[in-house]
Amino acid sequence: MTRAEFIEKVTSKLKLIRNERNYTQDKMAEILGVSKKTLVQIEKGRGSLGWSGAVVVCSLFKDSEVLQMILGEDLEDIIISLAFGKSEGSYMRTMGGKVWWKDVEEKGNYKVQQNIISGHYRIIDEENKRICSSFEEDYIRLRIDELYNDYKNS
Repeated sequence: MTRAEFIEKVTSKLKLIRNERNYTQDKMAEILGVSKKTLVQIEKGRGSLGWSGAVVVCSLFKDSEVLQMILGEDLEDIIISLAFGKSEGSYMRTMGGKVWWKDVEEKGNYKVQQNIISGHYRIIDEENKRICSSFEEDYIRLRIDELYNDYKNS
């Protein structure tokens, strides 16, 4: 997924996200820090949230079923991966990929998983803690090799 695809997905579902919360356009515009006119234009497909706006929507409405259906469970991970190209060292415990993830590879105590919706990758350890994530498969493959070599040599 690219930033443009991310922005388009979030922008196209903005009205559904607003309706999911039963917010008026006035209330949603206030929450997002835009004018009602701008919000109406975005909802009609005549405008875009842009990168910052899409990130704000995902941050404020991360528990939205609409967002989770189009992007998966871990919105922060997607945002960080898109912003920096990769995410390292969060060590947050995950659910182990029970819902949105497919296992790609396992080496030692580490597992590579790919998100079935966004397509990004992550590495988790035996306790289901996220070690790193990225949209770049080559980076993830190098990283799991490094982790596995460190594991073998320890």
